[in-house]
Amino acid sequence: MQIRRKNFLALGGVAASLSVLAACGGSDAGDGGGTGGGASDDGGEGAADAGSRLVIWADEEKAPALEPSATEWGEQNGVSVVVEVVPGDELQANFITANQAGNGPDITMGAHDWIGNLVQNSAISPVQLPSDVGDSIAPIGIEAVTYDGQTYGVPYAVETLALYANNDLTDAPEPSSLEELISAAEAGGADNILSLPVGESGDPYHMQPLYSSAGGYLFGKDSEGGLDPSDLGVGEEGSLAAADKIAELGEQGVLKKAITGDNSISLFAEGKSAYLISGPWALADVRDSGIDFTVSAIPGFEGMEPAAPFAGVNSFYVASNAKNAGFAQQFMTDVASSPDVAKAMYEANPLPPVNLELREEIASSDEHVMIFAEAAEAADPMPAIPAMAAIWGPLGIAQANIVGGADPHSTMESAGEEIASAIG
Repeated sequence: MQIRRKNFLALGGVAASLSVLAACGGSDAGDGGGTGGGASDDGGEGAADAGSRLVIWADEEKAPALEPSATEWGEQNGVSVVVEVVPGDELQANFITANQAGNGPDITMGAHDWIGNLVQNSAISPVQLPSDVGDSIAPIGIEAVTYDGQTYGVPYAVETLALYANNDLTDAPEPSSLEELISAAEAGGADNILSLPVGESGDPYHMQPLYSSAGGYLFGKDSEGGLDPSDLGVGEEGSLAAADKIAELGEQGVLKKAITGDNSISLFAEGKSAYLISGPWALADVRDSGIDFTVSAIPGFEGMEPAAPFAGVNSFYVASNAKNAGFAQQFMTDVASSPDVAKAMYEANPLPPVNLELREEIASSDEHVMIFAEAAEAADPMPAIPAMAAIWGPLGIAQANIVGGADPHSTMESAGEEIASAIG
């Protein structure tokens, strides 16, 4: 399930520049082998009968969850809805390329932190949400799809990180601080104190709660409250304090480069780690393991800032070159105002919904999903500005090197210089 999270993060901005997008080529746009037949460069089946077809692109996990409810919506509205599968790590780049070539879908699904890049490439159109949308969608959802004062998507689910505790390996299932977490895990005799993926390249997404608690930030804000790419936090005082804390956790063996995105969940599920920092995508594996576990908010360092993980919102977007823009906008309005589509998707792929009515409906039946939903409201939305693409690689490698024993200050400062140079 770790791969899914990386798709959601846009893989460090793989699609952040037109040079990368051009390399993908329009012929790749439909290679996902979608359920309705892939789009092709010459228009092909994807362009036929455009007036009666609404084409939606989704990744390999979301497409099966969406197709039944989307098809039913189409039948009710006199339009044939085709859900096509595109691999998640190719979806953003292929969507932009196909849209520019005029053979893309009417709607695509993707993470909210794609928005800056999609807008920069004129790939999506603003959408008009119902005036009372604030009564039906959680605030984090509306905030996430708003960019430069415009609403660019319809949110349906949110993801963030929380703390999993193995109740047989700790007597502090909801620790109030990272220090308490460490002490409790040591007393419980676990093989590993904390499963948090580091590896050789780092994982700034999973490290963000620790980085933010120690004072680190990525971008400051301008006078209007928007993110300011010229105010880079990596290399500044807060990030250096965070680097010191990360170094300490590396020295203590709390953070390990041997724990990666491939084994962090399995180590916990197999009873080899007292705690795990992960998202709702880990719930299935942890539940299937049969261990007695608790999910709670991630604690911060004692006497420092609260831990603030990122919140990522899964959304629908209307293509700027949609062949059936009218039905696309109608679909967006209906999804925003009704929980039916979101409910069907939740039942097939249980992620915390942003629809408030649906949240109330599942509150009594899935306490763990609701904990993630509540944690997302206190989290920071993933930065959606294009400059974010420059962050992931250098910061991740710096954090991994610091865990491995590199000098924390010079390593973090070098990462800041590399990021600043890339942003320009």
